[in-house]
Amino acid sequence: MTTLSPFLRNVIVVDAVTGFVAGLALIAGADVTHDLLGLPSALLFWSGLALIPFIALLAWILRSNATALVPVVIGLNFVWVAASLYVVFGPSFAPTLPGQVFVCAQAAVVFILAELQVIGLRRVQRRDGAAA
Repeated sequence: MTTLSPFLRNVIVVDAVTGFVAGLALIAGADVTHDLLGLPSALLFWSGLALIPFIALLAWILRSNATALVPVVIGLNFVWVAASLYVVFGPSFAPTLPGQVFVCAQAAVVFILAELQVIGLRRVQRRDGAAA
């Protein structure tokens, strides 16, 4: 069975921690920040709530030390980035400038994490391919 490298494990830990903090902030701050961000409270709240199963998936991957579901995590991270960009640039919402900065900044962090996960997964696959 393919196991996580220390690099990939660390990136997944950072993803889990930042996702947890972001989820709590979105859930707890939905009613307080919606005017500042120009986004509906429900969007902020449900976005935060949607992170809970994602964080559980990350925790399971870390606990099982397996890479089999890392491509799913990478895909979900890229979907989050695409959805975030839709919120900023799509026709459905009209975020304020602070809202645009906030959404783009968190999308950039998620994109970087996804790219680091791609790099880490490729390293693991090369390592395991060389060992076989």
